[in-house]
Amino acid sequence: MSCPICGKDIKPETRPFCSKRCADVDLARWLNGQYAVPSDDPEDIEAAIEAAEQAAAASDKLH
Repeated sequence: MSCPICGKDIKPETRPFCSKRCADVDLARWLNGQYAVPSDDPEDIEAAIEAAEQAAAASDKLH
């Protein structure tokens, strides 16, 4: 089996990754929103729209 981040062979102690570094890269991707689980729940969609609007408003204030 290969590491989903870099493709190297996995190590049992860091499975399913080859190293702690690749595990940390994967965690950072989840925390930064690069990975997401799709949802059709209307409440999730409304929350996402609201968050995007708030982020855009905050960005406008900075510029």
